[in-house]
Amino acid sequence: MIRVLLVDDQRLMRDGMKTLLSLEDDLEVAGEAGNGLEGVQQALALRPDVVLMDIRMPGMNGVDATREIRRALPETKVLVLTTFDDDDLVMDALLEGAAGYLTKDLPAEEIAEAVRKVRTGGVVMPPPIAAKVVSELARRSAAAPATPKEDQVILEHLTDREREVLRLLGQGFSNKEIGEALFITEGTAKNHVSNVIEKLGLRDRTQAALWAVRHGL
Repeated sequence: MIRVLLVDDQRLMRDGMKTLLSLEDDLEVAGEAGNGLEGVQQALALRPDVVLMDIRMPGMNGVDATREIRRALPETKVLVLTTFDDDDLVMDALLEGAAGYLTKDLPAEEIAEAVRKVRTGGVVMPPPIAAKVVSELARRSAAAPATPKEDQVILEHLTDREREVLRLLGQGFSNKEIGEALFITEGTAKNHVSNVIEKLGLRDRTQAALWAVRHGL
């Protein structure tokens, strides 16, 4: 059973999402919160598998809440779910460790599948959003010079298998999906992902996926 925490300032939205997710046999809504601060407090108390996080909320917004949750609970995945088309805020949330971004108007089954995917280590970034991510990363990269660590890290420093893993990370694959695609075990895929993240000097697999997207993989 995948335990989900809903964080949204609109009670009607939380009630609707709770009803939809309750129809899925493997998903359980473990708790709810009406703003980012409550979301962090609930996450610390409940330790959910996945947090469905709104971005625009009074007080602490979804970006700040994502940062605090990911810092305190690295095993908990955060999936940004919003009605807004806020490129900057979405990018900020992804860079703070969110495992993906979806809009609230998607069918319930797609949202449920996204929850399952991030729970198993995948990254959810639909193609239209991925295009915006590439554009925003390019803009930010131009505005901020690369760090010395980034200057030293080039693809040639990765093995052929690690480059394959990085390419699949950029497509949002989970460890299980990477293993199936490369005909290796899930544990071996996980080890390759860890090596890639370490060699690139990044924090987590979401940043590795964004790195892959930025470099056209």
